[in-house]
Amino acid sequence: MKKLFTTVLVISSLVKFGHAQDIHNNPGSNHGNKFEQLGTILTTPNEQRTASGAPGVKYWQQRADYNIKCELDEKTQTLTGSETITYFNNSPDPLSYIWLQLDENEHNNLKTSNYQSSSTMPRAATLQSVDRSEKSDKDNGYGFNILKLTDVTGKTIPYTINKTMMRIDLPVALKPGQQYIFNVNWNYKISDRMVYGGRGGYEYFPEDKNYLFTMTQWYPRLCVYSDFQGWQNHQFTGRGEFALTFGNFKVQMTVPADHIIGATGECINYSGVLTPTQFARYQKAKTAKAPVEIVTLAEAKKAETTPSAAKKKWVFQANNVRDFAWGSSRKFVWDGMGQNIEGKTVMCMSYYGKEAYNLYSKFSTRAVAHTIKTYSDFTIPYPYPVAQSVEAANGMEYPMICFNYGRTEKDGTYSESTKNGMLGVVIHEVGHNFFPMIVNSDERQWTWMDEGLNSFVEYLTEELWDNKFPVKKGAAYTIVDYMKLPKDELEPIMTNSENIVRFGPNAYSKPATGLNILRETIMGRELFDFAFKQYAKRWAFKHPTPADLFRTMEDASGEDLDWFWRGWFYGTDPVDISLDSVKVAKADLSATKLPGNGGVNGGGASKVAPPAVNSFEDLSKVLNREDKKIKFYTDRDTAARDFYWKYDRGLASVDTVKYASIVKAKGAQPATELETPTDAEKQKYGEKYFYELSFSNKGGMVMPIIVEFTFKDGSKQLDRIPAQIWRLNEKKASKFYVQDKEVASIKLDPMRETADIDETNNVWGKAVEPSKFQLFKLKAGGPVRGQSVGVNPMQVSAGAK
Repeated sequence: MKKLFTTVLVISSLVKFGHAQDIHNNPGSNHGNKFEQLGTILTTPNEQRTASGAPGVKYWQQRADYNIKCELDEKTQTLTGSETITYFNNSPDPLSYIWLQLDENEHNNLKTSNYQSSSTMPRAATLQSVDRSEKSDKDNGYGFNILKLTDVTGKTIPYTINKTMMRIDLPVALKPGQQYIFNVNWNYKISDRMVYGGRGGYEYFPEDKNYLFTMTQWYPRLCVYSDFQGWQNHQFTGRGEFALTFGNFKVQMTVPADHIIGATGECINYSGVLTPTQFARYQKAKTAKAPVEIVTLAEAKKAETTPSAAKKKWVFQANNVRDFAWGSSRKFVWDGMGQNIEGKTVMCMSYYGKEAYNLYSKFSTRAVAHTIKTYSDFTIPYPYPVAQSVEAANGMEYPMICFNYGRTEKDGTYSESTKNGMLGVVIHEVGHNFFPMIVNSDERQWTWMDEGLNSFVEYLTEELWDNKFPVKKGAAYTIVDYMKLPKDELEPIMTNSENIVRFGPNAYSKPATGLNILRETIMGRELFDFAFKQYAKRWAFKHPTPADLFRTMEDASGEDLDWFWRGWFYGTDPVDISLDSVKVAKADLSATKLPGNGGVNGGGASKVAPPAVNSFEDLSKVLNREDKKIKFYTDRDTAARDFYWKYDRGLASVDTVKYASIVKAKGAQPATELETPTDAEKQKYGEKYFYELSFSNKGGMVMPIIVEFTFKDGSKQLDRIPAQIWRLNEKKASKFYVQDKEVASIKLDPMRETADIDETNNVWGKAVEPSKFQLFKLKAGGPVRGQSVGVNPMQVSAGAK
C-alpha cells in the first residue's frame, strides 16, 4: 500500500524475527568492520535457495485454486459467498493442518488482532472514532461468519479461529504430492471504509445516494507455507500486508444489474452483462491508441439517478495469481485501450465516478499503460492480460487491479499537487503488479521487499513520464531529513513491518533511495539494470527473501555490495562525509590563498502555488534528458499534456510573487607551501597545482566520495572515489591531486547523490550552496483522499484547458 521490524535470537533465521543485527567481527577497531562479508547474517544457502541468489534445484512452493460464488446485497451492505479450494502440497513435508487468513476480522471488535497498539485521548474526535475506541464485549457484527466448512464429500471439518487466522485440522495428514479439496460458506457485513478505514469496504455518496464497493481481503484464503519459515501465520493488524499462495481463480459475482465490475483477471461473459453498444466499444478499445469510453460519463450519471432492482452475474477467470479483488458500482465511467508488451496486447482500463472524471479520463489509463510498459523494460514483460485502475479515494494493490485516489473541484479543475499525487498513486499501485504480485515476497514480514522495490521502479517510471515530474522519493537528497533523525527514532530497513515507527520512510523511501544510489552512483546503470532484471526473472511467480535479492545483485553484476547492504539495510547510520581541509601547493613557491565559501538561503511566499517542479534537478533527471534513447511519455503522447505541463515550462503565465535570496559569506581556508624544487622539477611542475583533500566520515555510513573541482577559468572536473577508500580507516581518508589549473572551489557530492545529511561541510573555496528547495504537500480533502480543494492555478488562468 500505498502511497503512505526485537532483537534477532538466531541470525541465520533473520526472516523470522524483528530486525537483523549488524554484527561485526572486530567492533573495537576503526577499520574493516563495514566491509566485512555479511556471512551468517544471511540465511545459509541450500538446495532450495542457492548462494548465487537463484532458486535451487529442489525449490518448491504450494498452490491453491479457488472457485468462488458470491452475492452483493447493496441495500444491507452484506456479502455472502461460497468457495471450493483445492490445495496442492508440493512441499516435502506431510501437513496435519492448514492455515487460512480471515483478514476481514480486523473490523470486528472481538476478533481483531490489532491488540498491541497503545492509544491516547484525542483533543478532538468524531463520534464514530469514539465508538471504535469504546471497549465492548458485545460483537459489533463485522468480520467473517463461517457458515459451513466441509470436505469434498460434504463431511464437516473441524477448525479453530484465532483472531484473523483460521486453522483447519485435517482428518489425515496431507502427504507430499497430494491435494486436498474443501468448501467454505461464509458471509460478512461490509464496513464503511470512509469511517472504519481499511483497504476494502464501501464509500457512500449522499449527493446521489449511491455506493462504490472495493472488495478486498473478502474471502478466506490460504496462508503461505514455505521452505524458509513453514506457515506464515502472523496476524493481520492492518499494517503488514499479505503473504499469499499462487493459484487459479474462477469467480462469479452477483450484483445489481446496473453495476459495472472491474476485477482481477478477464471477464468471460462481457457479452452477457454489457449492452451491445458497450461491448462494441470494449472491442474497439483493444486496438485504440487513446482511451475509449466503454461506459460513458452520460451513461454513468443516468445510472446514478435510476437504480436497478434486478441482478446480474459477472464471471471472471484469473490464472497464476496470488489474490483476487474487485470493485463494483453504478457510478463507474469505464475506459480502456490496448498496450503492446513484446507483441502481446494488454488491456489497460480505468473505472471512476464523475467526481474524478477530468483527471482520470485524461490520465489514468495512459498512466496504467506507461507503467506496465516501463516496469516491463526494467524487470520482466508484464504477463497478465489486463491492468486496471479504480478511483476509490484509496491506494491499494491487487493482481491486475488497484484502487487509487484523485478527484477534481466541483468545476472540474484541479491543483497540480492533486494531479501529480493521482499520477503517482496510479503508477505506484499498478507497479505493485510486479512487486509483490509477481515477484511474490512476504509483505507481512519484509514490507520493504514490495514497497521499497516498487517505490524504486515507481521513481524510474515517474521520471520517464515527464522530465519535470516532481518525484518525491528515490532521489538521494529527498531522504536526508529522515536520515538526520536521532537513532532512537530509527530502525534498520531489515525490520519487521509491525515494529517500524516511521513506516513510510523506512519501508518505502529509504529502500528506493538506496537502490537508486546503487544504480546511479555505485554500480552504474548498465550493471545495475542487468542484475535487477535477473532478480525479477529468477523470482517471478516465486517467494524470494532478502538474501535472494542481495545475492542476485552481486552474482549478476560482479560487484561486492555487502558493505552497502550492511550499512544501508542493516544499519541506521547516515551519510555525512566532511571535506575537513585542503592543502594547496604550487611548484613556484607562491602561496595561494583561496577565497571563502558562500551560501544562499531562499525564502518567500506566493498567493498562487508556483509550478510544482523540484528546484534541484537530481542526477536521474539530468541523465534521462541527456540520453537520446529516452523519450518521455508526455512527448510521445502529447494528449497527456495539460495546463500544468505548460505551467511547469513557463508557457502559461500566472501571477506569482518572486522569491528573494540572501547570500552569506564564509571564511577562507589557509594555504600551505612546497619546498623549493630543482630546476628540472621547476620546468616539469612549474605550472602544476597540488591539492591534498582530507575527508572524515562523520555519519558512519561509508559511501563513495564525489569531488567536483571548479577552476578559476570556470571549467569543472569531477572525480568519483569508490567507497572502498574507507576500507583501512572507516573514519578518515585523503586524496592527493595534481591539477593543470588553479582551483577556485571544491564541493563534495554536487548532484546530491549520496544522501549526505550535512552539506555545510562539503565545500571549500567559492562554492555556493544551492537554495532551499520548496516541497509541496498534497492538499488534504477532508475524509476523501486525493480530493482537489481550494483555488488552483488552472482556475485563475484564462488560457487554462
